[in-house]
Amino acid sequence: MLIAVISVSTAGSAWAADVMLYVTRHGKTMFNTVHRAQGWADTPLTASGAAVAEQLGRGLQPLPFVAAWSSDSGRARETAQLVMKNWKHPPVLKELKGLREVGFGLYEGDLNKNLINAAAHQAGYASDTALLEAFSAGKIHMDGMIDAIHEAEAAGTPSLAGIKSSGQAETYQQVAKRMMKSITTIAKQAQQQGGGNVLVVSHGMAITTLLQALGDTSLREQLKNASVTLLRYTDNGQFKIESINDMRYVERGL
Repeated sequence: MLIAVISVSTAGSAWAADVMLYVTRHGKTMFNTVHRAQGWADTPLTASGAAVAEQLGRGLQPLPFVAAWSSDSGRARETAQLVMKNWKHPPVLKELKGLREVGFGLYEGDLNKNLINAAAHQAGYASDTALLEAFSAGKIHMDGMIDAIHEAEAAGTPSLAGIKSSGQAETYQQVAKRMMKSITTIAKQAQQQGGGNVLVVSHGMAITTLLQALGDTSLREQLKNASVTLLRYTDNGQFKIESINDMRYVERGL
């Protein structure tokens, strides 16, 4: 889904000291393949996940990048490395813990269905299907989803009977705060160096949380692996959302 059409000149360069942040979700992983919750837990990219990261890299290759960042999760780091694999002048990859995926506590590694069912019941929905349909219809947003997971995890999980909450399932506000802090730090650093294009590899729910923190709740589906969400950080310190869930760069790299 795109919320804006970006011209070639807009996507390829920045105005004055503006920073163009190419925020992408990592490539597909083993846990993605078997439908397991993967927040702070980590599994490597699959062959198709590695391939789509390289395709994204080829699609972005014509653009000059002044910086590259990823979360400290292996799947994000691996994606960023593969994206830049064949670039002539790749920037040094830096990592920020604040770009991590949402932390799910006891639900880390559990089946997605179990996680979403628990969140659904906490939020007043009959099933995981009902909750996802409500998200698609715009009746619940990422804040409600994350907080429902947090509250459900606080009571423990059926698959780990007798084991109390780890206390590591995050709230929406916790995720929004760290994502905003991270992306602002990245943008300001690039701006101080004159602006330009920056690669940022993060995670699906974390990026969706960032979008909501920036005032946009239009995304009603899961972000695709290696999709680009393009943010512009202006010389007066404002973030502008240029596109969301954009697969055109991957398509250009085929």
